[in-house]
Amino acid sequence: MQRTISSSITRSARADVEVFTGVAQIAVKRLKTMTAKAEMEFAVEVEILGRVRHKNLLGLRGFYAGGDERLIVYDYMPNHSLTTHLHGQLAADCLLDWSRRMSIALGSAEGLAYLHHEANPHIIHRDIKASNVLLDINFQAKVADFGFAKLIPDGVTHLTTRVKGTLGYLAPEYAMWGKVSDSCDVYSFGILLLEIISAKKPLEKLPGGVKRDIVQWVRPYVQKGAFDHIADPRLKGKFDRAQLKSTVMIALRCVDGDPDNRPTMREVVECLKGGVGRRKKGMGYVKDMVGEEDDGENGDDTYFEVSKKEEYDLKRTKSRSKRK
Repeated sequence: MQRTISSSITRSARADVEVFTGVAQIAVKRLKTMTAKAEMEFAVEVEILGRVRHKNLLGLRGFYAGGDERLIVYDYMPNHSLTTHLHGQLAADCLLDWSRRMSIALGSAEGLAYLHHEANPHIIHRDIKASNVLLDINFQAKVADFGFAKLIPDGVTHLTTRVKGTLGYLAPEYAMWGKVSDSCDVYSFGILLLEIISAKKPLEKLPGGVKRDIVQWVRPYVQKGAFDHIADPRLKGKFDRAQLKSTVMIALRCVDGDPDNRPTMREVVECLKGGVGRRKKGMGYVKDMVGEEDDGENGDDTYFEVSKKEEYDLKRTKSRSKRK
């Protein structure tokens, strides 16, 4: 079968993804550099993709490991990533109407719920963000990029590990202390959900260099009951207002500063399907939400590992916010 490169759909610090066309279209991810860290992420991604099968997880076609070459072959996603539609080249076209956004949110939640509750052993993704949600020809969400994922043995509720992920999406307990659990993915999903609704980036730089996270931006509108101001202006008011409110409240529960107060992804799926009123815990506004401000640039594709100094700065930021 003859194949030719048609375009490059993703470029990051870790790998390039190229699209090949022929009888079928595929996407091939090639590691840029062969380091021990990159090798480990490659092995983790191949292992996890080989374990999971779900309509909302990116499908593995195959892989190659030989010499200094590491390739992973995926199903091709013709509608690119969620980031492309919210902040990138296709944002102005506004192809994501309200119905599609809610479908993408639900699909992403169902993919995560599968990882947390059905996969054996359970899997924590650790890098949930808009650029890791890909869209197929029907705009069905596919959660992708498992290079940072962790397998959780039965009976283990959390692990302590070196912090990896993307600024703006990290749960505070994970960013500060390296405590990772499925509730960290729930937090990241809450940020993603607000991003889907508003098309705001998780972190925005304001005039004067001040940074504001999306939770800090949403909070005043929720307190005033002005939910319409949270919706992406490009929707031009074409959204279900009751669904908008309930979805924002689901997102705020997901980003609760206390991980014990966050819902599970199964509960999030139930709520997004319309079961908001059936949960024992109400979907009230949580006042003690933590909005971490980081020293990195805005949240898209900014990977980092927390050093001792960064950990100190994060703790100091939280201490200052408590005193206020």
